[in-house]
Amino acid sequence: MIVISLLFFLILLGAALYRRYYPVKHIPCLPVEEVPDGLLLLDLRDYNESNGSIFGQALHIPVAYLKRHVRHIPRKPLHIIAQDAIEKNVGIRLLRCYGYEVKSYSVTACDCQERGRTSRWNITKRSKTA
Repeated sequence: MIVISLLFFLILLGAALYRRYYPVKHIPCLPVEEVPDGLLLLDLRDYNESNGSIFGQALHIPVAYLKRHVRHIPRKPLHIIAQDAIEKNVGIRLLRCYGYEVKSYSVTACDCQERGRTSRWNITKRSKTA
């Protein structure tokens, strides 16, 4: 009985870690300036992180409030703006569960140009002064 309980716990833990930390595949990282027309900008950052943001035309719903306010998001292809990779992963997976099509994303804590736009594994930061 203990072995079954432990196995069940490990499966739940593995699913939670996968959903939060494993990168979402086949969605390109684009700077906000290069987002094609027709995509709705959806800012998933917390209110205090996006205060005074340059993304004034974006619909702002923090990732913690997505389940509650998903009905306010128009049914259009989306470009996600997130603070970090965890917020991006959780947000994209939640939106996919609700039937939304996420075409691209931007992470404000990382420059897409440095990461090669589609390489989600290269998270090495380069010094701006070097």
